[in-house]
Amino acid sequence: MVLTEQRNNAEMTTTSVLLVEDDVSLAGWIRDFLQSKGLQVFHLARGDQALAQWSELKPDVILLDLMLPGVNGLELCKQIRQCSDIPILMLTAQGEEFDEVLGLELGANDYLIKPIRPRVLLARINAVLRQNQTPPAANETNQLQFGLLNLSLRSHRVRFNGSDIPLTSNEFQLLWLLASRAGQIVSRQDVFLAMTGREYDGLDRRVDMMISSLRRKMQDDATAPVRIKTVWGKGYLFVTDAWNTP
Repeated sequence: MVLTEQRNNAEMTTTSVLLVEDDVSLAGWIRDFLQSKGLQVFHLARGDQALAQWSELKPDVILLDLMLPGVNGLELCKQIRQCSDIPILMLTAQGEEFDEVLGLELGANDYLIKPIRPRVLLARINAVLRQNQTPPAANETNQLQFGLLNLSLRSHRVRFNGSDIPLTSNEFQLLWLLASRAGQIVSRQDVFLAMTGREYDGLDRRVDMMISSLRRKMQDDATAPVRIKTVWGKGYLFVTDAWNTP
């Protein structure tokens, strides 16, 4: 009954958030704050409940605590990402063991460390929604081809040497960003802004982690990359002719 009522209420709003958080007090203020900004909020306290109900609720974005009863946040993120590109923000407390690389590789779009500042939370939600919902410009190509590499923007499909390469939504966005500016150095600041919607603070390592994961999946040598190069002090370079051979 509660689930049906929440879903029906969501139809009256443009943006809905599924909050999976077992701290009732924290969940309460997050819900109240986001609702005050016009967002519809569903709250579930257990990971197994979220796994069973998220697809029926049809949220636009998921806020996912790391430590959850039933199914933990990382496993829940992994299972949701296997069938959906819905934006996922991980919530983790200071001092909790959270592998940033693993979280991003499993498909989380971003993460926030508690205590959470309300304006930062709203900004991060808006940023991941923009990443997920912004359509290509009318004159933008939907296909990119470099030797054995083919990218499809419409389907988020990547094929290299005749095989599909499974990438997370973030990894595809990063690869498309670099490939669409092939032969040009793309600064770390530009990459960070495009991926997170925020200015680079000089400390955040998530771009490094995504580049490392992308190289591994695209069969690029991590110690001496030839396809996606790091130009020290400047940024990253997608090498056009490095995709002609496996």
